[in-house]
Amino acid sequence: MITKPSGRWALPDLGEVWEYRELLYFFAWRDIKVRYKQTVLGAAWAVIQPFFTMIVFAVFFGNFAKIPSEGVPYPIFAYVALVPWTYFANSVTQCSSSMVAQRGVLTKVYFPRIIVPLASMVSGLLDFAIAFAVLVAMMIYYRIFPTFNILMVPILLFFSIVTALAVGLWLSALNVIYRDVQYASPFLVQFWLFATPIAYPSTLVPARWRAIYGVNPMTGVVEGFRWSLLGTGEGLGPMFAVSFLIVLALLVTGLLYFRHMERTFADVV
Repeated sequence: MITKPSGRWALPDLGEVWEYRELLYFFAWRDIKVRYKQTVLGAAWAVIQPFFTMIVFAVFFGNFAKIPSEGVPYPIFAYVALVPWTYFANSVTQCSSSMVAQRGVLTKVYFPRIIVPLASMVSGLLDFAIAFAVLVAMMIYYRIFPTFNILMVPILLFFSIVTALAVGLWLSALNVIYRDVQYASPFLVQFWLFATPIAYPSTLVPARWRAIYGVNPMTGVVEGFRWSLLGTGEGLGPMFAVSFLIVLALLVTGLLYFRHMERTFADVV
C-alpha cells in the first residue's frame, strides 16, 4: 500500500482506520491484559473505584451534607453518574500518555496514529460493562425499574466515548510536545469531577445558568444517564444540547489538530 501525505489540516481517513481494525483490537486487548496482569483482584478494580467513591459520597454528601438526590436513594443517584464518569476519567488519563507510551512502535512502522488513542477508548469499555452490571444489580435491589428511556443508554454511551475521545485527542497530541500534560491530566480530571453534577444534582444550579452549565460536556452525559435509568433530571434538554455542541466542536478541532501533528510524532516522541 502506498501512503501519501495529506494536507496540513485534514480529518483522519476513516477508511484507512477501518483497514487497520485488527491492530486496534490488538492494542486494546494488550491494554486490558497489561492493566490486570499480576493483580490480585483483577477486573474487580473496574467496580472498586466507582463503588467506593459512591460510598464516600453517600456518607459525606448524602448523609452529612444532606445533598438532595431527586427522589431516589443517594447511593444509586451517585453511582449512576460515576459509571460513565469513571469510564471518561480513565480513558482520558490513559489517552493523554498513550502516544508517548507507544514510542517504540511509532518510530518503526506506519499505521494511522489515531488508532493509539482509540485503543484507550475501546479497552475502557470492558470496565464500563462490569461497572454497569453492578448498577443493574443496585437498581434491582432498590426496586427501580426504568422506562423506555433506557433505550437511550447505547446512544449516551456512544456520546461518552466521543466525549472522552475529543478530550483525549487534544491531550495525547499535546503530550508529545509538552510532557507536562501527562502530569496535569490527573489534576484536570480531579477538578472536572467536582465541576460535574455527580455528587449533587444539576437542579442546584439556578435555572437561568443551567444551559451555560452544559458547557461542561460531562454534564450532558451524567444528566442523560440519570434521566434514562432513573427518570430524574430534564433529560435531553437545553443543557444536553449545549454539551453536544461543545463535544462536537472539541472532536472536530481535536481530529484536525491530531492529524496536523501526527506527521511529527515519530520525530518528537
